[in-house]
Amino acid sequence: MACVAVTWARPESTYTDKWDNINVDEILGSNRLLKGYVDCLLGKGRCTPDGKALKETLPDALEHECVKCTGKQKSGADKVIRHLVNKRPDLWKELAVKYDPDNIYQARYKDKIDAVKGSA
Repeated sequence: MACVAVTWARPESTYTDKWDNINVDEILGSNRLLKGYVDCLLGKGRCTPDGKALKETLPDALEHECVKCTGKQKSGADKVIRHLVNKRPDLWKELAVKYDPDNIYQARYKDKIDAVKGSA
């Protein structure tokens, strides 16, 4: 759901790779950093430039199965999903309520979500 491998939409075939070298492990390993990104995505806090880009791109990436994501963005998204599902289900649920209130994406990606459960 939350792709911290942040992206910025542009009218080309993939999102910009400007944010591809963000250290996703550092963000996931820091409650302060992770909470900052989640608060940004939820509209509860200020956004860094990369957080703002993620917030603007996330709905499109969810809707279109991340087809415009670069390889690093897909890898980062998988890592973030695995972390949130297994270690921060509270944040996962908050993001799901905001970005998937009708449970459309949870249903669409059920097999992928179930596959990462327990594989933190």
